[in-house]
Amino acid sequence: MTERLRVAVLAGGPSAEHEVSLQSAQAVLDALPRDLYEPTPVIIDRQGRWPVELRGDVVDVVFPVLHGPFGEDGVLQGHLETLGIPYVGCGVLASAVAMDKVAMRRAFLAEDIPVTPHVWLTRHEWHATTDLGSLVKSLEWPMYVKPANMGSSIGVSRVTSPEELRAGIELAFTYDRAVIVEQGVTARELICGVLGGYDNPQASVPGELNVSGAWLDYETKYLSRKDIATIPAMLTERVAEDVRELALRAFRAIGGYGLSRVDFLYEQDTGRLYVLEINTMPGFTSRSVYAKAWAASGVSYPDLLRRLIDLALARSGS
Repeated sequence: MTERLRVAVLAGGPSAEHEVSLQSAQAVLDALPRDLYEPTPVIIDRQGRWPVELRGDVVDVVFPVLHGPFGEDGVLQGHLETLGIPYVGCGVLASAVAMDKVAMRRAFLAEDIPVTPHVWLTRHEWHATTDLGSLVKSLEWPMYVKPANMGSSIGVSRVTSPEELRAGIELAFTYDRAVIVEQGVTARELICGVLGGYDNPQASVPGELNVSGAWLDYETKYLSRKDIATIPAMLTERVAEDVRELALRAFRAIGGYGLSRVDFLYEQDTGRLYVLEINTMPGFTSRSVYAKAWAASGVSYPDLLRRLIDLALARSGS
């Protein structure tokens, strides 16, 4: 019998997405084929403390299923690099760029990838200004205010007045030192999964998020039992192919590896596609849109896990 690979599944962590991470990690633990892998959960607490010390002689590969700062921003990836242990997903640079919405948009703009109009500001700039309107004079209502480094719609506000804008910025600054304000557009929200290495990544069929309110908030994403996406999305063949091409371009723009989910806004009246953001460790349960997009593309959840582990080992030369 072939010896099983020892897989440490990391979850939890100190970010605001701690609970989401636990859900994703449990799904991975449940689905990893036991004939191939020997999985072990490693739950990092909210203070960032580890229950065990990872070592290459006791772990063959790490499957980090942490979302947000600490787990998805390159910090954890850098730690695993120093330990010399293979790990699933994007490396240090790609993780850091994708987690920071400002750096991510700079990378996209450098590669001529379309993004919505936006501005960003630091806490110092915010407190130094006496003219709120001057900060967002290039944008129109409504706007979306977001912490630069956060996911799962945490700290996000849709604003339609100066008073709401002020409150939204104050809220976003409770999560991060920088805030981004985006131009709102009337559009369909699409997603596309990317899977693969540096050279030949693949894009899944696109999906469409079922947004009933102003945007898909945290409660709808993770606490509701409703189906939050239609997969495949009802798109023309040309638009679907454009989504897939842009997803791959966004993945390459950040130097992605392993997996990512790329989120889009599709302005159907004008035909414009905007890349909203790229997530290097999206929600990862079997009902998450990333997994469902790959299932609709012919890759089952257990096979998706196997492919990601194989990619991790290939990158390390194991």
